[in-house]
This record gives sequence, C-alpha cells and structure tokens, in this order.
Amino acid sequence: MQAAAAGHVPIPAPLHPALQAQVLQRRTLRDDEVADVRALLLDHANPEAGTAQQRASVAEWVALACLGDQHLWQDLGFESRAELSALMAHWFPALVARNHADMKWKKFLYKQLCEREQLFICKAPSCAVCSDRPLCFGPET
Repeated sequence: MQAAAAGHVPIPAPLHPALQAQVLQRRTLRDDEVADVRALLLDHANPEAGTAQQRASVAEWVALACLGDQHLWQDLGFESRAELSALMAHWFPALVARNHADMKWKKFLYKQLCEREQLFICKAPSCAVCSDRPLCFGPET
C-alpha cells in the first residue's frame, strides 16, 4: 500500500495473497455484487481524479475488497480507516458527501445499493434510533 504522505492520496495495492484467493472463490458466487458496487463507485467518481482506467481500477479494487471479512480499510491493506477515507474523498467525493454521518464504508456502500433498488431493510426508521447504530458507526479496530 502506498502511504498517505502530505498531499498524497493512498491507492490500493494488489490484494494480499490470502485475501486474493478468498475473493476469487467468493467472486464466482457474488460477481453481480462486485459489479453493483463497482457501478455505484463509478457513478460517483470524480472525473478529474484520474483517467477513466484509473477510476475503473480503483473502483474494481474497492468492490473486490468488499468481499473480504474485515473492515474495508483492512481488506484494502490500509493502516487506518483515515487512509480509506482519503481514497474515497479523492476518487469518489460525491459518496463522501452522502456519508455525512461517517457510517463505516462497507456498510455505507451496501446501504446505498439497497436504496438504489428501493430496498429498505433497516431495523428502524432512522439511524439515530436503531439498535445496530454501534455496528454501523462505532470505532473500527
């Protein structure tokens, strides 16, 4: 992973071998999910962040990492959630603006997919009164 130096936006490195094997196995069953996350990201990509190929590559890596079992920042090989947030702010600022309550990124992305399909499966009418709030907005360790 390239570290977030001053003014430097972190970019995902190739997935580590253990996660890559896991992702490849899961992708055969969940490729439509990867496509949906990738499309969501690309629909909100900053056209000035990089080339179309770079935007597509970053969206693909984030979508594939969503198949991992850890926090998204961990599955991308980042040292902290702050690095993932920096990546999101650079490549997908429209999604960052929508995540105004700072929901954990993987949960946020999947919530966005559900809303796109008009599937509202949340336990409560608002996050503020939901019993799962600590899972969605709590610290990531």
